[in-house]
Amino acid sequence: MNFVALQMLIGDRAKYIGILIGITFASLLITQQSAIFTGIMSRTFATITDLPTPDVWVMDEKVQYIDDIKPLQDTELYRVRGVEGVEWATPLYKGLLKARLSNGNFQSCVVIGVDDATLIGAPIQMVDGRVEDLRQNDAVILDEHSAKGKLARVQADGSRAPLRIGDSLEINDRRGVVVGICKVSRTFQSQPVVYTTFSRATSFAPRERKLLSFVLAKAKPGVDPLALCARITSATGLRAHTREDFKWITMQYFLKYTGIPINFGMSVLLGFLVGTIIAGQTFFNFTLDNLKHFGALKAMGATNGRLVRMILLQALLVGSLGWGMGVGGAATFGRLTSSTELAFRMPWQLLAISGGVVLIICSISALICIWKVARLEPAIVFKG
Repeated sequence: MNFVALQMLIGDRAKYIGILIGITFASLLITQQSAIFTGIMSRTFATITDLPTPDVWVMDEKVQYIDDIKPLQDTELYRVRGVEGVEWATPLYKGLLKARLSNGNFQSCVVIGVDDATLIGAPIQMVDGRVEDLRQNDAVILDEHSAKGKLARVQADGSRAPLRIGDSLEINDRRGVVVGICKVSRTFQSQPVVYTTFSRATSFAPRERKLLSFVLAKAKPGVDPLALCARITSATGLRAHTREDFKWITMQYFLKYTGIPINFGMSVLLGFLVGTIIAGQTFFNFTLDNLKHFGALKAMGATNGRLVRMILLQALLVGSLGWGMGVGGAATFGRLTSSTELAFRMPWQLLAISGGVVLIICSISALICIWKVARLEPAIVFKG
């Protein structure tokens, strides 16, 4: 009977292709828009992602997300170091400063200052140069996208030449010498990322009484980071979050206070509705055209349960093929746009969600057909 069901489905090529197109389009639109949404959300906590070493982030109690900088006094670093269970604690500067380009234009950059002694917080993936060279005079490390793009030297003919090791730039009217090129996650606003030491970053920054943005801490072996966060908060009065918790807090802020969720939610909903309507209508028409075949099977003794299994098999086949082609199209789109500013991230959880949505679409389509077949009288085979 399974062979008969597949022959009925594939035999009507026009409707078979129509069903596939509907489900493929729905899967493509849902997966693509969801992947762009996921990519944008992952950029909101890009700085946290690029600093995997610390277990705990310590900050002012009023900080709402990673870019909401409320500086601390330098003495807070020593207070955190004195908390029981802290293996080490280092300072981190994070600020938005202006860099002067070779053509006189200015470009806002995310400047990250890491601990002078240990260089904890420095980039992990170096494309050119060494992290240790940050200890040289006026040294900075740039991310590779900015070195080739927004911070590139503008030539006399208007073309751009990537910044390389040995080149210099001005950050807030102070000289910085490029000693390395790194690979980091792109920021939410796609701003250039500049790494340097904490002392040099604070000299780049406008003079303020407090310039310590965060304290990064590592829990001693055997100490639970969550318990350490509670201990730091109790001892210092500052907020302390684990790395994963701080990511989630940052993402929640953007979900709550920006229009990103509703904008992409509408695209995903549109894909779901279009796919359901096209696939459901085409599948229903396919069933109507094959009512005589189902009636003949009923007349020969096929039960409603067996006919339902046949319809579910047909729905599962077109659903699987349509989902696979849609996900493949979305992955190809992401691959082709990987070198652009487009945010695109497609984790396995997203594939599971899109697969579940396609399963719902196919189930709705199958239920419509099952309702029609279940009420079918075998005598229809003798009509006409």
